[in-house]
Amino acid sequence: MTATDPALTALASRWGALSLLHDRIESHIERALQSGHGLSAREYSLLDVLGRQHDGEGGHLQMKQVAGAVVLSQSATTRLVTRLEDRGLLSRYLCPTDRRGIYTEVTPAGRELLGAARPTNDAALRQALDEAAGNPELAPLVAAVEAVDVPAPRP
Repeated sequence: MTATDPALTALASRWGALSLLHDRIESHIERALQSGHGLSAREYSLLDVLGRQHDGEGGHLQMKQVAGAVVLSQSATTRLVTRLEDRGLLSRYLCPTDRRGIYTEVTPAGRELLGAARPTNDAALRQALDEAAGNPELAPLVAAVEAVDVPAPRP
């Protein structure tokens, strides 16, 4: 029998708490978006990422960048884009400067749905964090999330 390193055991416990917090938040947001707008959390996230693109230099994301932003494989991201394109929420077009590149943009219907869903997402996130803050194991993680200073996303 081998002895367990207490530092590794503590680290595993903290990782478990972080995973629990993530799962609770994602489940809460998923339910709110599905019931209010017929969107999954991943679909919302993809629309949100693509909705922040702009026409300036570096304003459009390649599919691998989109996949990284929504934490999916490129093939899963492509399937998700296709599903949203079939719903009329996204469209794809060839890059005007590189015919090998394909851009994906949010359609007017997608922007409308995204605009309606954003307050739902934000309220569900706030509610999930507030609930988690009441759990002594999760409260420090909630505080850490709230303390992170990130630049505001481009509209």
